[in-house]
Amino acid sequence: MQDTFKHQGLRRKLVEIIRDKGIKDEKVLSAVGKIPRHLFMDNAFIHFAYEDKAFPIGAEQTISQPFTVARQTELLEINPYEKVLEIGTGSGYQAAILVEIEAKVFTIERQKELFEKT
Repeated sequence: MQDTFKHQGLRRKLVEIIRDKGIKDEKVLSAVGKIPRHLFMDNAFIHFAYEDKAFPIGAEQTISQPFTVARQTELLEINPYEKVLEIGTGSGYQAAILVEIEAKVFTIERQKELFEKT
């Protein structure tokens, strides 16, 4: 799967949506704008990847709403190279956002289906 100009444009729109909802941290907004969320989703939902909604990823779990991911990340106030332990890797999207803002991320997943997929 590729990261096309269309996907990049949809991410820019998503960044504006979450900015309008109150996300102010430019590092977080930049990370959301760079990480291709569609690569973390099942093909059945790929056309909805840049909506500000949660979607199923398997094992009765969801990829979190982008605003939720951004808000959680913003609240952490992470400095570069700080360590973060994530419990529940899920799709890996949150971990990718954290890595993009230069956190050192350790993540674990207990659901075998998600572990193997991610």
